[in-house]
Amino acid sequence: MSQNEAGQSTDDREPLKQIFDDAMKLFDTIENGKEATNSDPVQTSIKAAISKFEKATNMVSMLGLFSKNESLEELPTETLQYLLLPALLGTLTLKLCSQHRKEIIDVAEIYFRDFLQRCKDYGVTDVEVPQPSANGEGTISRVQSEQAKIATMVMTREAKIKRYKEQKELKDKLSTLSKAMTSYNVDDETKRQYFTTLLLNYVNEALDELASIEQERPILEYMEKHAGEPKPHTDRPRPPPLKPVIITKDAVQKAVFGLGYPSIPAMTVEEFYDQRVREGIFPGGNSSNIPHTTLQNAETDGDEADKIQKEQLEEEDDPEELARKRNMDEYKDDHRRGWGNRYNRS
Repeated sequence: MSQNEAGQSTDDREPLKQIFDDAMKLFDTIENGKEATNSDPVQTSIKAAISKFEKATNMVSMLGLFSKNESLEELPTETLQYLLLPALLGTLTLKLCSQHRKEIIDVAEIYFRDFLQRCKDYGVTDVEVPQPSANGEGTISRVQSEQAKIATMVMTREAKIKRYKEQKELKDKLSTLSKAMTSYNVDDETKRQYFTTLLLNYVNEALDELASIEQERPILEYMEKHAGEPKPHTDRPRPPPLKPVIITKDAVQKAVFGLGYPSIPAMTVEEFYDQRVREGIFPGGNSSNIPHTTLQNAETDGDEADKIQKEQLEEEDDPEELARKRNMDEYKDDHRRGWGNRYNRS
């Protein structure tokens, strides 16, 4: 199959550059959008962009645009952007939500490693592609001495600080070059600087994503391993907190309290006794053993007993009762009704 300098096949298929540009527009919309990544419209856009980037990758392979025997300087300027394809596919793959997470990170890892290795082969960067730990358990680190571990931590920290500074400089440079790329008469040198800077920026992002994948994988493997196991036995649930109980005199007062305080249970004396019998606190028995005299009836009986006793004392001419009544009459003569009310004072 023949090809021209722009990477376009001679048949009637869609040009590679147009497919790549359309996919990049979708990619920028996804990256800069404010809608949630797991929403249906965003997921649809992600899948559409992945499909376009995959199509572009297949066309790059068929056209044979890259070779290990070439250097970065030998590649045409327009071809440099296609080195980004694995990194773009890895970034979009991590945003998928409809598949198993472990499968997603496995595919994304392949993309990022392929991208870093290709950039190293072409001399874009000299970073070593990090190798995955054995089964995610850090077998190598366990056999290292304490001094070797400390040295590794120091080197890792210094590398992170260095990459952070480089990342900031690359962002600033990209911002300037992006504005220059919008010009109609942009020259080839500016395009080449822009694509090279974009590649270096994605090198750092790919390293960060691989580090995150290495941390996430053991968690996913552990969850997958223990997914079918029964949950461990938990302690007995705590009993519900106690609630206050208002003992009312009769059913009428219970209705009033029930309406005024619906969250506080109210019951009559009989209902309270029945509840305690059911709980085994009070002795049980038939209904004849349950006291049916409410507090209101008990108060009424007490008043009637006092009246009967007073009447008996009056009939028997009890001296103490007669003296009490005489003193009360004299008190009433000296203290007229209403004197204690301040509204009746002159």
